[in-house]
Amino acid sequence: MVDPIRRVLLKHPKDAYQNQETITNQYKQLNYISEPNFDQAQSDYDQFVQCLQSFDVEIHYLPSDAETSLDSIYAHDPCVITNNGVVLCTMGKPERIPEPAAMETFFNGIGVPILGQIQAPGTLEGGDVVWIDERTVAVGEGYRTNVEGIRQFKIILGDLVDDIISVPLPHWNGPGECLHLMSNVSPIDHDFYLVYSRLLPVPFRQYLIDRSIKLVEVPDGEYESIACNVLAVAPRKCIMIEGNPITQDRLEAEGVEVHTYNGTEISLKGAGGPTCLTRPFFRSAS
Repeated sequence: MVDPIRRVLLKHPKDAYQNQETITNQYKQLNYISEPNFDQAQSDYDQFVQCLQSFDVEIHYLPSDAETSLDSIYAHDPCVITNNGVVLCTMGKPERIPEPAAMETFFNGIGVPILGQIQAPGTLEGGDVVWIDERTVAVGEGYRTNVEGIRQFKIILGDLVDDIISVPLPHWNGPGECLHLMSNVSPIDHDFYLVYSRLLPVPFRQYLIDRSIKLVEVPDGEYESIACNVLAVAPRKCIMIEGNPITQDRLEAEGVEVHTYNGTEISLKGAGGPTCLTRPFFRSAS
């Protein structure tokens, strides 16, 4: 999750949001904090894309789809990428259930294998999946990903992994709010994670420490502004939402190269940070 991104899948707000009328009709039902501005969202997203392009990332886009909602801008969640192919999710948020089908169409179109899909009543969302290394994966168990989803995920992965760690997530602000494992954990390097420990189970936090992973803490005052959701584009090179100066300073003090974007319209209002906006599907150190 930290090796250099070579290829990434996005969904531009012009295709996810479509127009201001669609935003007006959907944002309350989707539990957005407030209504995004369509024109500003496109402008801010273009800035975000330019930041990705500065790292020589090959960018692919999902097309507009009448079956999906505003949330489809958060392309990270409808699937999980493995070394052998794609696992399609079944979304815990009902309004997002059509999204994995769009992912399946895209990956079939470019010849990337589909390993399987989580079937109801199982649920699994990509934002709950954190690869600790190539053989170890942690999965948040909460309102978006359930026990049955994790069980099926383990079967689909088979001998691709040695260990799947189920990480219980707190109730926090309830089932209507997006709380993924990656709301509280962002790998920045193989041995360096940004975390919000107040929402991490003690056994999982201790597990990371026992693996000699250094943890840098997000302050309370910057958690709500999604400071903990940070996209590693390469080891110790990352993109985060601007306006979180304490977290940014803490990362830079550890030698991390930090790039920022205006996330007011495309991140803060829909509660999805830079990781949520992206589905890297090929990373390589070479």
